[in-house]
Amino acid sequence: MNTEAPPEVRLARNRVGVLAAMKGVFARDIKLAFRQRQDLLNPLLFFVMVVTLFPLGVSPEISFLSEAGAGILWVAALLSVLLSLDHLFRHDFDDGTLEQLVLQPQPLFLLILAKTVAHWMLTGLPLVLLTPVLGVMVHLDGNSIGVLCLTLLIGTPVLSLIGAIGAALTLGLRSAGVLLSLLVIPLYIPVLIFGTGTVAAASDGAAVGAYMALMGAFLMLALTLAPFAAAAALRISLSNG
Repeated sequence: MNTEAPPEVRLARNRVGVLAAMKGVFARDIKLAFRQRQDLLNPLLFFVMVVTLFPLGVSPEISFLSEAGAGILWVAALLSVLLSLDHLFRHDFDDGTLEQLVLQPQPLFLLILAKTVAHWMLTGLPLVLLTPVLGVMVHLDGNSIGVLCLTLLIGTPVLSLIGAIGAALTLGLRSAGVLLSLLVIPLYIPVLIFGTGTVAAASDGAAVGAYMALMGAFLMLALTLAPFAAAAALRISLSNG
């Protein structure tokens, strides 16, 4: 007697299994991050310190800060995300969890996507939430602060997704942090340009729809391609290690 389930049932079971695996990876990363609070707080403190010290080192004039404020916040956010990328796979690599993820029957790129989403929730989203306070500090108007928060909300996931590729490529290497910066920063430049350009256009009263559409296109492109590239890079790094 043939007891094999119909294809529709098997497909539904596979989907449930993949979603459960992604949820498990996401929940595990969130729990581990709150146990290692130093790694969680370092990017946020760095973000606040850079924005706070910049006026002291350059110029505290209101006219200068209101013009350069969006760029200051975007560069600080970019560097804060970059600071946290080395830990994206490092702890799992050290304790052997990463090899187990690679051996799972679920697609590796989806598990990496879950880890990247957790990284953004722990790093990128808090930066967005801190931005209104720091925006007031650099004398941005309310409209510019709103647009800046929106660009960071769209742009920081792109930074995490692109950064996952660099973190996977440099996994297990000496001076991984320096190599990671050299690999990732050139890929961050378009996001930085359009992120600050959107705020500049909003402050000048120009339409920002085209800028936001390009930012959204960057996000969709990163969501589509980055998990596959990071999964391939991770397999290469583990095979070489």
